Amino acid sequence: MKKIAFVFTFFLLLGAGAVSAQKTFRFGLQVSPSWSWMRTDDKKLEGTGSNWGVKLGVVGEYYFAPNYAFMAGLGFGFNQGGNLQNGYSKGEFWPKSDLSVPLRELPMDAKLHYRINYVEVPFGLKLRGGSGEDNPLKYYIEVPTITLGFLSKATGDIRGDNNLTPGNEDEANDIAIRKEVNGLSLSWGLGGGIEYEFATNATLVVGLAYQQQFTDATTDNGRVSRDGVEFVDEDAKATIRGLTLRVGIFF
Repeated sequence: MKKIAFVFTFFLLLGAGAVSAQKTFRFGLQVSPSWSWMRTDDKKLEGTGSNWGVKLGVVGEYYFAPNYAFMAGLGFGFNQGGNLQNGYSKGEFWPKSDLSVPLRELPMDAKLHYRINYVEVPFGLKLRGGSGEDNPLKYYIEVPTITLGFLSKATGDIRGDNNLTPGNEDEANDIAIRKEVNGLSLSWGLGGGIEYEFATNATLVVGLAYQQQFTDATTDNGRVSRDGVEFVDEDAKATIRGLTLRVGIFF
């Protein structure tokens, strides 16, 4: 938490200096609840659950025209991910994580729950509209938005009444799965909302944003059994998708 506080303080001071030096630049902070889920291109590894999380960030906007801006920022996405349900007769998942032997071979319908934290660097184009410069209420859209994500933490657990052998319930919770998640994420997104200038050089922003990964969230270290006997490598592409209720203040 001390590192996060230091980063926010640094960008707050940097943004304050930029605003005073150049009116075409705006600096903002956001604290936004998020809802994410996972999907794969393998019908036997189905996304069945979702995560509630939060996104914290700092954003800078450079207006090269009155209502057109380039935007970039630095943020933290906490508890991103969701559930993947095994549809194969057997599955060996998370082999590089510290699991007990009975949990290595999961039966059909076992659910793998991912909880992933990213450091995010978004950038994109923002278009703003409204009826006149003196109108305090405006609307905006951000399209496209590209986000680079860097893995900071990944934990998981195994869910379902029939997924565990007796006595191993505790071993299926809070598993460190960093080696099962790719360290780099690339996402695209879009968003829109409203802005309300409630004071001089202070604007409240409320909007909704959608984000979806281009890249595979998982490292595909596991194996699956299609016929109950022979195991083959699991190579499904799993992506995280999410909605964020963006709440922020620009200065």
